[in-house]
Amino acid sequence: MKASKMLIATLKEAPNEAQISSHILLIRAGMIRKLVAGVYNYLPLGLRVLNKVEAVIREEMDNSGALEILSSAIQPKELWEESGRWSKYGPELMRFNDRHDREFCLGPTHEEIFTDLVRNEIKSKKNLPLCIYQIQTKYRDELRPRFGLMRGREFIMKDAYSFDLDEKGLDISYNVMHKTYENIFTRLGLNYKIVLADTGAIGGSGSHQFMALSEVGESDIIYCDCGYAADVEKAVSKVDVYKNTEDLKSMELVRTPNVKTIEEVSSFLNVSLKDVFKSLVYFDMANNQFVLAVIRGDRSINEIKLINALNIAEHEIRFATDEEIKSLGSVAGFVGPNNLKVKVLVDEEVTYVRNGVIGANQADAHYINANFGRDFTGTVLDLRLVEENDICPVCGMKMKKERGIEVGQIFKLGTKYSLPMGCTYQAESGVNVPMVMGCYGIGVTRTVSSIIEQYHDDYGIKWPLNVAPYHAVVVPINYNDEAMNKLANEIYTELKANHVEVILDDRDERPGFKFKDWELIGIPYMIVVGRGAVNGVCEFKTRQTMEKVELSKEEVIEQVVSAVKAIK
Repeated sequence: MKASKMLIATLKEAPNEAQISSHILLIRAGMIRKLVAGVYNYLPLGLRVLNKVEAVIREEMDNSGALEILSSAIQPKELWEESGRWSKYGPELMRFNDRHDREFCLGPTHEEIFTDLVRNEIKSKKNLPLCIYQIQTKYRDELRPRFGLMRGREFIMKDAYSFDLDEKGLDISYNVMHKTYENIFTRLGLNYKIVLADTGAIGGSGSHQFMALSEVGESDIIYCDCGYAADVEKAVSKVDVYKNTEDLKSMELVRTPNVKTIEEVSSFLNVSLKDVFKSLVYFDMANNQFVLAVIRGDRSINEIKLINALNIAEHEIRFATDEEIKSLGSVAGFVGPNNLKVKVLVDEEVTYVRNGVIGANQADAHYINANFGRDFTGTVLDLRLVEENDICPVCGMKMKKERGIEVGQIFKLGTKYSLPMGCTYQAESGVNVPMVMGCYGIGVTRTVSSIIEQYHDDYGIKWPLNVAPYHAVVVPINYNDEAMNKLANEIYTELKANHVEVILDDRDERPGFKFKDWELIGIPYMIVVGRGAVNGVCEFKTRQTMEKVELSKEEVIEQVVSAVKAIK
């Protein structure tokens, strides 16, 4: 490809809304352009990268035995009602009516569609196990689209679904896909961790996430050197047993004028944050009830654990208002679990603390020497957000924390969709048995962003060779110079003949301008043809390291061709 025929839409600066490196560089390198918030057009260079990432995914999925299909992004309400998700999914679901007033949505995911397809096509156990997948555009009405391709309203996903006879079969399918994902992300050059994950709106009995490590990641990963690793929403830790040997004292009301926050109470009463119990009042909209969650004062609540305990969706819970708290017989800032007539959930660490502090449900007052089981009670479970240095549940050592970008997630769905939707096979006894399902997703577009986050510098993107838009670029210092023109075209022609994706920069621009473009775009190899052209010598520059060496035409061609052959 000659640069004069290309759309090279590089920019010196990115819009102010672009805050993270991948978003900034995708725009500056001329790979994407915003249409509206959270929706992007892909320019030629960006589309080439996207196609190469998809090709790696497709090759590994095909190698796993999965079969590719393509379904519609438009999904009828009726299928979502069968699974029970039409009213559960929340405001992210893009819903619309056609001219006949029939209700549809733009698919954020495709469990219902694949389940419907298989129940209509597969009846015999002889056709199982089966794994089918697609690479397709998805839609979610994000409240705050941000970070470019990282969290958009329109994005490309690879989603796959396995159908098995039983749980044992699911385990096999799940492990095959687990290995397939390892192959994919390793080939894409990502530094990633595999962590236990919450199943969220997809549901199921178990899940793992594949997290590309990055400081700009939206998820925290808790892990231990022993091998335990989990997304912060799913992570657990050993209970911190604090102050559980004191003798029980009589609960006593004390005045705490204008002392509302945990820190203020701790300071005012001269006790540790661990001695003060934090009482958080929520309204569970699904069950029309108020819920009080009690955790230790030095802890943060893990709302995903709370939501899972209540068996509701994320959008079905909110904090209670001050007026609602008043209607319960309490006062905002002084809420406590003693004699409050609501559903009470208590983090297990609270039960070990002797003689703690709770709100007195009256203004400017707290109780001291409050003890679980005697002065208040509730359902005991794990409600706390695990933090760095908490104790590993496996080996007992302190855990660490990093940030990561979720690039893939796999789920054991079981019969969550097949049972209500009647996706069954006929057993030898003649009984119809629900198929046991798995679900496996990769965020293709956010994987592109993740690669950039891990492969960039002050000059621009540093694409791994197998996903770069082109492998090499030949840059003559002066294209009108006969010797430079001749050598540049010879290198360009021979590289093309050897199946190298190569650009010849024949633009009438200053050399520095050209160099900056290709460094920004991230072409792995730059071959600069200058004054040494008369002797058949050029400068060979590697983008990953920025190292430069002088090589002959033959040496340059051999080096680039060998590198490209190694990735095929």
